[in-house]
Amino acid sequence: MLTGISPKLPMRNKAVTKDFYVNQLGFSVFGSPDFDGYLMVQKDHVQIHFFEFKNLNPTENYGQVYIRTNQIEQLYQTALNKNLGIPQAGHLQVKPWGQKEFSVLDPDHNLLTFGQSL
Repeated sequence: MLTGISPKLPMRNKAVTKDFYVNQLGFSVFGSPDFDGYLMVQKDHVQIHFFEFKNLNPTENYGQVYIRTNQIEQLYQTALNKNLGIPQAGHLQVKPWGQKEFSVLDPDHNLLTFGQSL
């Protein structure tokens, strides 16, 4: 039986990634925060892991995560208020597949798409 999933995304700089997820998105660090080259963050029931990839070219990074929420409007307003990196096509919109979605890019250009069922 499967009980959960924790995506692993690349990061160039642990301190920068930690700052973005903790201070901008409201995640908290869990596990061993001092483990070299690895970071784990959690918010509510969502966990994301990061592995160090110092030579990552952000413009060639295709890391993506889809995060379901029941507070899409509040999250979107927070993203706007904090001036997070919302791609041009990533602003809040209703999709034909019955989701309201928006996206942000983290410092390494991992795309985080937040979605709520209509």
